[in-house]
Amino acid sequence: MIFQQLFDPVSCTYTYVLARRQGGEALIIDPVIEHVDTYVSLLERLDLKLIKAIDTHIHADHVTGLGRLRDITKCVTVMGEKSGVDVVSMRVREDEKVDVDGIELRTLYTPGHTDDSYSFLGNDRVFTGDALLIGGTGRTDFQNGDPFASYDSLFNKLLKLPAETMVFPAHDYNGNTASTIGYEVAHNPRLQVSSPQEYADIMNNLNLPNPKMMDVAVPANLKVGTTIDRFVRPGEELDTEACRNACGKDDVILIDLREANERSRDGWIADSLHVPYGSFEAQLGPSGTLTRIAKDHPGHIILYCAHGERSALALDTMRSAGFDGVKHLKGGLAAWAASGGAVEHTA
Repeated sequence: MIFQQLFDPVSCTYTYVLARRQGGEALIIDPVIEHVDTYVSLLERLDLKLIKAIDTHIHADHVTGLGRLRDITKCVTVMGEKSGVDVVSMRVREDEKVDVDGIELRTLYTPGHTDDSYSFLGNDRVFTGDALLIGGTGRTDFQNGDPFASYDSLFNKLLKLPAETMVFPAHDYNGNTASTIGYEVAHNPRLQVSSPQEYADIMNNLNLPNPKMMDVAVPANLKVGTTIDRFVRPGEELDTEACRNACGKDDVILIDLREANERSRDGWIADSLHVPYGSFEAQLGPSGTLTRIAKDHPGHIILYCAHGERSALALDTMRSAGFDGVKHLKGGLAAWAASGGAVEHTA
C-alpha cells in the first residue's frame, strides 16, 4: 500500500494520500489549497489517478483543496452528510464505505469539535480529523461544537477501537506524526476523566483564541462547488422541470452516475441507466456502453448524480470526447426529489 503523510506548516494540517499500488487509483484526505500542486506532482510521480478527495469536516484554519483538486483531476469530492458545504459529489453517513481500488474506509460520525466532524476507519488505522488529536482533542467552542458530543464520540466510538489501531489526525502542533488508540487511552491528558461533565469542564475552560484564518477559511470552505459551472456551457444544464419534460420522450436516455450504495440508499429516477462515475471514462472507449448509447441516441442523453457535480464533470468529459448535445440535471437527484419528482427504490 502507498501511504503518504504531508504537512502544512502554517496551519499544522496533515494531508494523507492513499493507494493500493503504484499506477493505480488514489484518495486524499484533508487537502490544503496552497499545496494542491504538490499533491498533483506526487500523484504524477507515483502514476496515480486521484479518484476521491475527502474532508473530515469544515476546517477553520485553512482553505480546503477539495474544489481545486476536483477542477484539475475531476475527482469525486466527499464529506459527511451533516456538512453545510454547498456542493460535494458524495455525502456519506455513519457506517458507510468510501472505497477506491481495494482501499476501503468506514465512515464514523464523530461530532463534538464541529457538528459535521467525521472519522474514516481503515483496516489498521483511523483518520480522526480533529475529533482525536495526539495528546489532545479538538476544541469545542465554535462551529456548533459540543463537549458532551465530543466525549460521546471519543469514549463510545473512537476509543472502543482496537488498542493497536493507528491514529492519524488532521493536525498536530508538537511534531508528532501518528499514535495508537491504546497510547491515547493511557496517556492523552484530556482522556483521563471519569465523566462527561469532567471532560466538558476541561473543554469549556481552554480559553483559546480563534484560529487566525477562521473568518476567511470557513466561508471559503462552505463554497466548494462555486467553480463547477465552468464545466457546463449554456444550454447544457436542465432544471428539474425541463428534465421531467425531457424524460417523457421515448428517445431520451437518462444516466445515473452515482455509486451502487447511493442508489440503494436514496433511490433513482425511473428508467435511468446506471453507469457509475468511477467507470465512466472506460465506457467512452470504442466498445464502451456510453459510446454505443451516444451513437444510437445523439443529442438525447441526460446525466445526473447526487448533487450535480459528477454529472457536470462527466458532461465536460463527453463533450471533449466529441459527444455533443449531452445535458445534465442541475442539482442532481437531491433537486429532483425536492421538486416532487418521483424516486424509485428496490421493492
